[in-house]
Amino acid sequence: MKKVRWGIIGAGRIAHSFANDIAATSNAELAAVAARSGDRARSFAAKYQIPDAHEGYAPLYENPQVDAVYVATPHSFHLRNCQQAMQAGKAVLCEKPLVLNPDECLALLRAAQDSGRYLTEGMWTWYLPAIRKAQQWVAAGRIGEIQHVKADFGYPLQYSTDLREYDARVGGGCVLEMGIYPIAIARLFLPGKPGKIKAVGRTAANGVEDDVSIILDYGHALATLGTSFRCKLQNWAYIIGTQGYIAIPDFWRADQCSLYYLDERIDSFEEQRETFGLNYQIQQVSADILAGRKQSEVVPLATSLALQEDMLAIRRLASPQ
Repeated sequence: MKKVRWGIIGAGRIAHSFANDIAATSNAELAAVAARSGDRARSFAAKYQIPDAHEGYAPLYENPQVDAVYVATPHSFHLRNCQQAMQAGKAVLCEKPLVLNPDECLALLRAAQDSGRYLTEGMWTWYLPAIRKAQQWVAAGRIGEIQHVKADFGYPLQYSTDLREYDARVGGGCVLEMGIYPIAIARLFLPGKPGKIKAVGRTAANGVEDDVSIILDYGHALATLGTSFRCKLQNWAYIIGTQGYIAIPDFWRADQCSLYYLDERIDSFEEQRETFGLNYQIQQVSADILAGRKQSEVVPLATSLALQEDMLAIRRLASPQ
C-alpha cells in the first residue's frame, strides 16, 4: 500500500503522540522532523527512527521525501507555518486551534485555495470510535431530538506571565487552549451557528480569561460548556435528547460512551486501544491525501472558520476589557 510520508514541525508533547501513534496506521510513515533546535530534532528523530532531522522548518518544507506536514507548533505560529508548508507543495494537518482568529483563518483558507494543497485542522477527537458511535446512536434516533449538549474541559495551570498560555499576544487564554474541545463537540452534535452566545468569564491578573462558562442557544437546543485554567473540570460530554442521553467520559480523548434511558444504561461502547488516539485521524487524513482531496470531510475548512467565529465571540464576552 502506498503511504503518505509525513514530516513533523515542532517537537513538543503532541508531536510525540503523533510520532508514536503513526505506527498504528497502514497508510502513513514518518520521513522527517524539524525543530528550532537541531539537537532536539535529532533526539526526536532517533527516538522514533525518523530518517531526516532538520534544524529550522524551511529545510523540512523543501525536503522531497516529505509529502505532508503535521504542524505541532504553538498556535500563534500556525498561520505562517501552514502557509509556508503549502507554498512548498505539502499537504498540511495542523494542530488545533487552526489559527488565532477568523481573519487569520480566512487568510489561511485563501492560501490553501491558491496553493491547491490539502489543509485540515487536527480535531482528532472527532475521529475517535467512541465519538463516532455516539454519532451513530444520535443518527439512529436512539435519544430522540437533541435538547442539550453539556461539556467542559479544564485543567489547573498556575498563573505565570512567562507561560505562553497566559500571553494574550500569542493567543493565550483558556478558550483557545482548552475551550476549543467543548466548543467543537457542541458544533459536532449541534451543527450550525448558534442564534445567541452568552459567556461569563474570570480573568488572570493580566486580563487573560482563565475560567469561562458558556451557553450557546440554537433555539431548538442549548449547549452548556465550560473551560478553565483554575481547576480540573469533569471533562465529560453529555448529549441529551427527548428520549435518552449519551454520556462520554473524558470526551476529548474518548474511549467509551454509554446510552441511557432515564436512569437505565441500555447500551454501551468501549474501545481497548494502546495508542493515544491520534492514529484514527492520521489514517483518515492520509487516505484523503492519497485520494487527492483538498480538505477533510470530517473537519471541513468551513467548520474551522465557524469555530474561530464562535471562539472570538466567547472570548470577547468572557474578558470584555
